Amino acid sequence: MELPRKPQAIQAICVLAATILLLRIESVDGRHHYPWESFEYCAISCRAHSASLTDFGGVGDGVTSNTKAFKAAIDYLAQFEEDGGSMLFVPPGKWLTGSFNLTSHFTLYLHKDAVLLASQDENEWAVIEPLPSYGRGRDASGGRYISLIFGANLTDVVVTGDNGTIDGQGESWWKKFRKGELQFTRPYLIEIMYSENVQISNLVLVNSPSWNVHPVYSSNVIVQGLTILAPVTSPNTDGINPDSCTNTRIEDCYIVSGDDCIAVKSGWDEYGISFGMPTRQLVIRRLTCISPDSAVIALGSEMSGGIQDVRAEDILAINSESGVRIKTSIGRGGYVKDIYVRGMTMKTMKWVFWMTGNYGSHPDNNYDPKALPVINNINYRDIIAENVTMAAKLEGIQGDPFTGICISNVTIELAKNTKKLPWNCTNIEGFSSGVVPQPCGALPDKGPEYIAACNFPTDSIPIDNVEIKTCSYRRKHLLNNHVMKHL
Repeated sequence: MELPRKPQAIQAICVLAATILLLRIESVDGRHHYPWESFEYCAISCRAHSASLTDFGGVGDGVTSNTKAFKAAIDYLAQFEEDGGSMLFVPPGKWLTGSFNLTSHFTLYLHKDAVLLASQDENEWAVIEPLPSYGRGRDASGGRYISLIFGANLTDVVVTGDNGTIDGQGESWWKKFRKGELQFTRPYLIEIMYSENVQISNLVLVNSPSWNVHPVYSSNVIVQGLTILAPVTSPNTDGINPDSCTNTRIEDCYIVSGDDCIAVKSGWDEYGISFGMPTRQLVIRRLTCISPDSAVIALGSEMSGGIQDVRAEDILAINSESGVRIKTSIGRGGYVKDIYVRGMTMKTMKWVFWMTGNYGSHPDNNYDPKALPVINNINYRDIIAENVTMAAKLEGIQGDPFTGICISNVTIELAKNTKKLPWNCTNIEGFSSGVVPQPCGALPDKGPEYIAACNFPTDSIPIDNVEIKTCSYRRKHLLNNHVMKHL
């Protein structure tokens, strides 16, 4: 496949194609054709078959449950997996629904005026087993509520739209969580497990009960053009959490969150070590984040399967707690290595850099205290930050220092109420070049000849070679006998 040379231009073309709709016309048979009945969109795969949710009894009044309609539609369209695949179109309206499962060689497309409203009836949410790399739920020791849009063991699945909205209506979940009233972990908005060739793009996600987008145990994943919004006080509303995934691309996203905007994970303590599936080959680019109490990009704290080869560039952070944060602890094991960050602009931050080896949350008391994480080859360059409380808080583990830290060409403007000690460093090793204010002694300045240090990889990872296609959708006014019998 041909490497896209200008991903910004490709993203713009995709958005434009999705918004150029045909004018309402009247056909020769007297039926009205509405703008959403014919349009173009961008995806990793185009589909030979399509249907609308209304073909299966969907009602977009914001009150009627559409869970059965979604399940019936996807069950019907699954028959075309090996015959060119299928697309389910969600037209304008407010579509109340509980959880539903996707199928392979399938596209779920939301019109710009379509809103999926997550049901607040807990009976609409099945309880499933904890993730094997975690050993338990994140909120509670038992299972977890299935995500609103869920898929497992899939190939070639797309969740996209013309910036249609998925509203998790999460406030009731947040209240129950804070009061300790939940027996199971809260649902996410989109979770795709054990799958390959996944695209999640051009959507607005709001008020998730917990994490928003969670690809886990998957490969060849593109997350693109998302707007993710949650109150900054909402609990654990992480934006995008690639978890034990290989070959992932996250780009052109805007996130306002009550937790980390991007949280890179790979399993928790002994369960993550045993499962042994790292996150690697991850690209994050053109991200804007607002998260006053959390990180723009967090690595961990669940990183026991390992995190390697993460490349982040062209990042804008506004009013966030920290720019890049590595979170780990004794008992985690695993590793975080070969991390490359460049081209960050930060405005109003508590810390620019934060690493901690005492993030001590554990799933149970069975973790191995001798399982020490390896943190090595961490590279930050070409960063500008203003109105910063503290430049860095870098805390390794006694007897297990974080090594190979390189920081170059960084200018940090401290706020008026700044700490007297802008750098706080313990149990770390590395060097710096061209960093203002001057770093701690553990990061000695090697001089101007090293200003171009902390090299950013020049090769591409395979996901950057994936070709995005322009696809067409045309509404077919046929609810034939096969569909009727299926219903």
